[in-house]
Amino acid sequence: MKTLPGYWAVRMALAFICAGAVAGCHTKETLGNDHSALGTEHVCSSCHGLAGRSDNPSFPNLAGQQKDYLEAQLKAFRDKTRADPHARTYMFGMAARLDDATIDGLAAFYSAQKPANAASGNPTLVAAGAAIFKNGIASESVPACSACHGDHAEGNSAIPRLADQHATYIADQLQAFRANSRANEMMHENAKNMTDEQIRSVAAYVAGL
Repeated sequence: MKTLPGYWAVRMALAFICAGAVAGCHTKETLGNDHSALGTEHVCSSCHGLAGRSDNPSFPNLAGQQKDYLEAQLKAFRDKTRADPHARTYMFGMAARLDDATIDGLAAFYSAQKPANAASGNPTLVAAGAAIFKNGIASESVPACSACHGDHAEGNSAIPRLADQHATYIADQLQAFRANSRANEMMHENAKNMTDEQIRSVAAYVAGL
């Protein structure tokens, strides 16, 4: 019988995470009518939602995210090197006991899930965000986001997928990069001259991709 990528590592990791979560775990069949790989997925829906599609815009969608990026972020949470306030509050404790094999299994699992649905936003913000994402703002030294994140915000390897991510979450992260509370030299340079309106525009645009 076939198994999901990193299946047992994922089960152990999610069991640990669920044990520490405020809300309980939910169980659902994920393989539909594919009885050649029948199994059950255990997901803690209190934060990231079933199969990594979050219902709470404060918490990012993980479904369809780049595997290398997920792996790097989980290790940063575990090692306390990603020290933005949101990470410190929610993820330091959750990731503290994850070993490399479990992190690899989780990253493989979530990256293989169907991404969340795109969200429609304010047309004015979306249009402004598209222009920034594709072309940047040369007069303010803001580069085009697409240069790294891809024409469709799909990301690549350790560069995250932004498409169909919650606009609220994207805006919060850009503001954290701008303030350097989420330390990343390249992203701080890219975001430091952006206004709140420009950040909201980019966030609205990528959420709808």
